[in-house]
Amino acid sequence: MGLLNKHGVFERHSLILTIGILITVSIGGLIQMAPLFYMENTIEKVEGMRPYTPLEVAGRNIYLREGCYVCHSQMVRPLRDEVERYGHYSLAAESMYDHPFQWGSKRTGPDLARVGGKYSDEWHVDHLIDPRALVPESIMPPYAFLAEKSLDFRNIQDDLKALRAVGVPYTDEMIENASMDLRAQVDPDIYFDEQDALVARYTEASGREGTVQIRDFDQDPDRITEMDALVAYLQMTGTLVDFSTYEAEDLMNAR
Repeated sequence: MGLLNKHGVFERHSLILTIGILITVSIGGLIQMAPLFYMENTIEKVEGMRPYTPLEVAGRNIYLREGCYVCHSQMVRPLRDEVERYGHYSLAAESMYDHPFQWGSKRTGPDLARVGGKYSDEWHVDHLIDPRALVPESIMPPYAFLAEKSLDFRNIQDDLKALRAVGVPYTDEMIENASMDLRAQVDPDIYFDEQDALVARYTEASGREGTVQIRDFDQDPDRITEMDALVAYLQMTGTLVDFSTYEAEDLMNAR
């Protein structure tokens, strides 16, 4: 009991209290961080995850540029109401190639971690052009200009090089063919012969077939627009991992 009564010393002397707090926090931090220095990877690898295609990278850049992350998080929490609304809770591996990641707690609009394939391309285009035409209560601003603005992808190779510098496993072949892969994904009629090479490159990286979606995303075949890129990115989110392979019991435990 004698030691328990010593708290009065800390309460009367702010300097001693501050030093005590620093020592306690330092010890706790070391206990948490020290084991990480002996681990090669803190993220469990999941089949299906791959680097984003050049078109998806361009779309994600637009997503960041327009501040979509301010109102839409990309993290489904392991809570019953979240899982029932959005789908399987988010895995750390799903954000392993995101720089920066799009997790967060601010949701003026719904979470977008699982929006891929939930709506058609036409729905996304119409929603971005006039949000209230589809969701009357929406306060989202319109992004009609994306459908009018041609996508500038002159620096797409540099984008992939920068991502590789921070750990995304883009190969030299992926970087060298970045511009052609972007065109092949969104303009399949003209770049038909290049599609197989695009799919092969990113299927090999993911270990799972069917993760690369190839089509004209904005229904404007005459040009590649920023709308193409953003819709391609949105339609990819949440589709890389095959959650049907996860046991139902594991999902129920998460709830």
